[in-house]
Amino acid sequence: MNGMVPHLNELVPFLITCLSDKKALVRAITCWTLSRYSHWVVSQPHDSYLKPLMTELLKRILDPNKRVQEAACSAFATLEEEACTELVPYLGFILETLVFAFSKYQHKNLLILYDAIGTLADSVGHHLNKPEYISLLMPPLIQKWNILKDEDKDLFPLLECLSSVATALQAGFLPYCEPVYRRCVSLIEQTLNQHMANSQNPEQFDAPDKDFMIVALDLLSGLAEGLDMHIDSLVSNSNIMHLLYQCMQDPMPEVRQSSFALLGDLTKACFSHVHPCISDFMPILGQNLNPDLISVCNNATWAIGEISVKLGEDMRRYVPMVINQLIIIINRPNTPKTLLENTAITIGRLGYVCPHDVAPLLAQFVRQWCSSLRNIRDNEEKDSAFRGMCAMITVNPGGVVQEFIFFCDAVASWSTPKEDLKEMFHKILHGFRTQVGDENWQRFADQFPDQLRDRLSAMYGV
Repeated sequence: MNGMVPHLNELVPFLITCLSDKKALVRAITCWTLSRYSHWVVSQPHDSYLKPLMTELLKRILDPNKRVQEAACSAFATLEEEACTELVPYLGFILETLVFAFSKYQHKNLLILYDAIGTLADSVGHHLNKPEYISLLMPPLIQKWNILKDEDKDLFPLLECLSSVATALQAGFLPYCEPVYRRCVSLIEQTLNQHMANSQNPEQFDAPDKDFMIVALDLLSGLAEGLDMHIDSLVSNSNIMHLLYQCMQDPMPEVRQSSFALLGDLTKACFSHVHPCISDFMPILGQNLNPDLISVCNNATWAIGEISVKLGEDMRRYVPMVINQLIIIINRPNTPKTLLENTAITIGRLGYVCPHDVAPLLAQFVRQWCSSLRNIRDNEEKDSAFRGMCAMITVNPGGVVQEFIFFCDAVASWSTPKEDLKEMFHKILHGFRTQVGDENWQRFADQFPDQLRDRLSAMYGV
């Protein structure tokens, strides 16, 4: 790629003209070729490259040739991923084209069109939530939703697309949420019933395609994330918590993975419905902290963290079910970065609500914990995790002494901590300095890289 960069300012305009070539094969392969350079295009002045590329690709999405339609739609999805919110000024124009494609596309290309719309929703997020965009986008999606039967596998890409759209539209999805919610619950229930029938009588009943259940769980997650507290009435008028309990115990890892994601999202959106089920759910979550199944483990870990924040000190009785396994995971070599970060956040959150239960174990995880969270951006999850670390250090300062340089480094990773969190950091840093004395502190601080020393001095006066 680097070798190509000097030539792209001439090459890309040439390729954009090739999108209008009279040969369909040239138009199709040019779509693919240009998508490889999306990253470069987005980094350049929009009027020179992004706008002309987008305009021509959208024309090709409506090309009379099916192969060109397919290539253009895939290339546009790639461009969306690179451009993200840079596309916001052009949303009306983009949506008009994609919606017109609904009336033009045959079966195979419709599936790629769903992907392009879902990717657009992921890329621009809440910017999609405008009445004029909703009135363009939702009618054709709901029309397809109504036509497709429950056993039609074309529901999969449509459900995935709607999940992204629901998350992006937030409250804008409210007028459409009830039939979508009810059908998802029905799909889950039908699949579970089929699975039970097949288990009891395999000669008479076929095994279900569990992908129906997985995509339905994922769409419910999208609804919970997008609608937030507005999902409360839908949950209260359904048996979703009972179904979720069954899905969480499914032998198929992908079903459990999606179940734990939905549990975390429902915990955030409407905890009053999750609360009565915690004593049933927590042992299952604890049993799924197996890092060999990375995505299952990741989602179970995240759900435990979300539950602990809502449950507060009532989490105490569940800490022994999960804490030892979380410490094993955080210390395990070659644990993927996302799982490490989620594990650290959940340990921090457990320490936040139950410091006296987790703090005695501090020395077993504090170094890895600090290393895992030093590279993530300031956000609410990081905030609650660091509050937990401060609470644990207050209870057991001896647990951090050997690794205090790692704590200092993790504190310095914050750009703008909230004032009360910053005060906690200040108190711990100055407390440690007072404890060891100025001379020892100086020797300790001399080990710091210059950047760390300057940052701690500027932000915390140590």
